[in-house]
Amino acid sequence: MTKSHIKVTINGKDIEALVEPRTLLIHFLREQQNLTGAHIGCDTGHCGACTVDMDDTSVKSCMTFAVQADGSAITTIEGVANADGTLSALQEGFRMMHGLQCGYCTPGMILRAHRLLEENSDPTEDEIRNGIAGNLCRCTGYVNIVRAIQYAATKINGTPFQEAAE
Repeated sequence: MTKSHIKVTINGKDIEALVEPRTLLIHFLREQQNLTGAHIGCDTGHCGACTVDMDDTSVKSCMTFAVQADGSAITTIEGVANADGTLSALQEGFRMMHGLQCGYCTPGMILRAHRLLEENSDPTEDEIRNGIAGNLCRCTGYVNIVRAIQYAATKINGTPFQEAAE
């Protein structure tokens, strides 16, 4: 099969590669770039475990061909940490607020939340729940995930995090 030449920027690094036209972006990232943070969960685009940020849009990389990413800027979970290697506000939020259990959905959830906070720096609980609706977590009831995103939003905005009264 003839391979296509693509140029992408992944986590700030310029990459040139040859890919078969049928290669899915998730396989390109995991198998050719050794970026294994994004997970393959359902192969149907329903779970969101494979979510990455491409050209300022959340995309499910199991439903995107690598050739469609040609010329794009992609951020994976490996590129979310701060430049000095410390946890981003979202990563810290997920850690501090116990926003994960098994961790399988977490990379995709964090990437989707990252895009949500880029688009709306101070979302309400309903906006958060709506914003992550395309990412499924089979372990949690989403309460701590929502709290993690709220925590990150307050940290990004420089305001103190205040948990709701029970």
